[in-house]
Amino acid sequence: MADLKTIARPYARAIFELSSPDDRAEWSQTLALLAAVVADEALQPILTDPGLSRTQKADLVLGICADTLCPAAPNLVRLLADNKRLEALPDIAEIYETLRAEAEKTLVADLISAFEVDKQQRKQIAQALSKQLQREVVLNCTVDESLLGGAVIRAGDWVIDGSARSHLNKLAVNLRL
Repeated sequence: MADLKTIARPYARAIFELSSPDDRAEWSQTLALLAAVVADEALQPILTDPGLSRTQKADLVLGICADTLCPAAPNLVRLLADNKRLEALPDIAEIYETLRAEAEKTLVADLISAFEVDKQQRKQIAQALSKQLQREVVLNCTVDESLLGGAVIRAGDWVIDGSARSHLNKLAVNLRL
């Protein structure tokens, strides 16, 4: 079977191109919900059961999501079920978010620090990243005490590792040489 990212890309692109800037947020929520439902471990045996028809699988997913989907979403779910591609929904959601961020010139960056980062520091980091990447940056901040000190920033393919753990690991490697 083809890679799920390869399968998901045309679907995500089509959804993005058919959506207007006004309903992109709604599509983001819809795709995130559908992706979560399809990826749920409790539903995996049911969704992969060869005894269930494609229509039954689509109805199951749509029944769980009920009235929280955007109007065109049931058609998408039925299309994916008919083509045996419901499992591609998490990748469709991820690719859609990438396309949306590109169009809106935004980027979500992860800031993982050893200690809590205050509001002023978050603002300064977001501004510096925005200037460097020429996009509006939204920071997701988490604390990981195993870093010992410093922080790690992940923004798209970019990784800046300024953690004490990283520096200690580099020092250990250099001492072994």
